[in-house]
Amino acid sequence: MPLYQDQELTVYNSLSGKKEIFTPLLEGYVGMYVCGPTVYSNVHLGNVRTFMSFDMIFRYLKHLGYKVRYVRNITDAGHLTDDADQGEDKIAKKARLEQIEPMEVVQKYTLDFHDILNKFNFLPPSIEPTATGHIIEQIEIIKKIIDNGYAYEKNGSVYFDVIKFNEDHEYGKLSGRKLEDMITNTRALSAQDEKNNPQDFALWKKAEPEHIMRWPSPWGDGFPGWHLECTAMSTKYLGEQFDIHGGGMDLKFPHHECEIAQNEAAIGTEPVKYWLHANMLTLNGQKMAKSTGNSINPGEIFTGDSPHLTKGFAPSVARFFILQSSYRSIMDFSNDALLASEKGFNRLMEALKIVKNLDTSKESSFNVNDWKASCYAAMNDDFNTPILIAHLFDAVKQIHLIKDGKATITASDLKLLLETINAFVFDVLGLEDNNAFAKADDSKLSGTVELLIKLRKEARENKDFALSDKIRDELLELGIQLKDGREGTTFTVN
Repeated sequence: MPLYQDQELTVYNSLSGKKEIFTPLLEGYVGMYVCGPTVYSNVHLGNVRTFMSFDMIFRYLKHLGYKVRYVRNITDAGHLTDDADQGEDKIAKKARLEQIEPMEVVQKYTLDFHDILNKFNFLPPSIEPTATGHIIEQIEIIKKIIDNGYAYEKNGSVYFDVIKFNEDHEYGKLSGRKLEDMITNTRALSAQDEKNNPQDFALWKKAEPEHIMRWPSPWGDGFPGWHLECTAMSTKYLGEQFDIHGGGMDLKFPHHECEIAQNEAAIGTEPVKYWLHANMLTLNGQKMAKSTGNSINPGEIFTGDSPHLTKGFAPSVARFFILQSSYRSIMDFSNDALLASEKGFNRLMEALKIVKNLDTSKESSFNVNDWKASCYAAMNDDFNTPILIAHLFDAVKQIHLIKDGKATITASDLKLLLETINAFVFDVLGLEDNNAFAKADDSKLSGTVELLIKLRKEARENKDFALSDKIRDELLELGIQLKDGREGTTFTVN
């Protein structure tokens, strides 16, 4: 029997503004769509946090026994520089600046995106469609919206008629915005005179002669609006209605609001049952911004090559740190917080090694069943990973008590404890063994350390004990401990 039949999962639905019991449209199956990256630059750490939140959710749903189809797109066209209907396509702009083809830009940064997510131990989505691979589907949706009276063509561009749509539907129900207020607060924007109203948004944009990325359409050569791609890809692979749509809080308006409107205008139905949004990430208490220098790339976390960090950190340490906050809360990233998380992570990994070799007794002083239930209760409360982690450390404390002979556990309870803690640490939270960072490049690390061991040995033979001690001490600061023995010097990575 799948676990979900015994667990009552609740999720915070941004559409209703409250927690709701999670009941998929089709029992045992979950369809989940998450807005992926626009691949014109290295993936932002804030985006990594969002994708990590949904990786955790994907993992937990699978752990509960659901068959999950997880669709996360790649935006490789149609995203303009000002995130509206004006400006230049971000990918085309980067291609022009670097004097390469747009698809070279896409390939370069898609590979970077996958590389970073692999280092963080993400599970791949079930399907990873691209915007450019679904131009035909987007054109067909535009035709339906025009036929239903909610869009109009002007000079080769097609715009969604928000005011007309709002007469029959509710535009703004996800973000809580009222169209009347939006109209009142609208400032005049340049080059918007071809729209009927400033609130209208582009479904298709006419490509000017200098525009690199362009496709033929019934309205002339052009390219799709940013919002349209997710409507096309989510409904193609998950159906006209599906269970979960996720993304960052910054996408709630206008992107997700426009997705709802497009679906209802084309198909006539509410597309998504549960809207889930991950919150933003700050750095040292301030908003991340490249312009002020208050930013950090995910890759810099691993190398420590950043003015904001004193050293590099293993990907699992960074992952552990991020999951210590609820996905719906603002999270502050700092060197001190990472250092504290590293200590906690190492303590957790140490306990996982100890638990395998604990002595058992005829009775347990630690109620493993109650502890297990508390772990599920945390995750069932809108994927509350910080509370789950607190319960995991309750188990760590008990493991040390049992090890020291101050508590007892039966063989059957020990088996249950081991199974449960492994399931939550590795399967649900997606953490890896303490040495995962070193294992990523194990041969190079071993060769480098062996060379230093050889140099240290030569220094000792030459009675240069200052250099010998310096090599040992600085390696220790990096988490590499040298151990001298009869057979020579060995090392361990902490």
